[in-house]
Amino acid sequence: MASSEQAIIAGGCFWCTEAVFRDVIGVSEVESGYIGGTVADPTYKQVCTGDTGHAEAIRVTYDPGTITLPEIYDVFLGTHDPSQLNRQGNDVGTQYRSAIFPLDDAQRAEAEAAIQRWNAEHEGQSAVTTIEDASQWYPAEDYHQEYWDGEGQRNPYCLAVIPPKLMKLRKSFAEKVKG
Repeated sequence: MASSEQAIIAGGCFWCTEAVFRDVIGVSEVESGYIGGTVADPTYKQVCTGDTGHAEAIRVTYDPGTITLPEIYDVFLGTHDPSQLNRQGNDVGTQYRSAIFPLDDAQRAEAEAAIQRWNAEHEGQSAVTTIEDASQWYPAEDYHQEYWDGEGQRNPYCLAVIPPKLMKLRKSFAEKVKG
């Protein structure tokens, strides 16, 4: 059986980042949730106010023999706009911030290197992606899990936002996309 590791990232709406990473080779699980805030067991409604300090995030479980952590971070930075402070498109607020929540010092170093790579490849732009200590992870409510595969394909917001992210994934990381 393959080994697995986890990474926690936030790049705007978790429905969108979850949809991207469900299509990545080597990723076995993607869970939407909340991290980085001060309220215990927050609800979606609470997080949406922006008052809890949480980010909408995903916890990615992956096989490091198939996809490396640097590749996970590169896909993450390459499929949302890490130069947008506290927003992705029409989603505005700290709950939609671009952030990486490393689980150890090695992940922190990889996160720093990934941001440096992104900045070097995007002259004139700077990633505002934060690297934050991984605090308590709270899984989002059940109806948020695998959202794109269910309700999301009937949701006008998702239909407008997710397909362009999936196209970015397929264009920029074709060798990493599940068949």
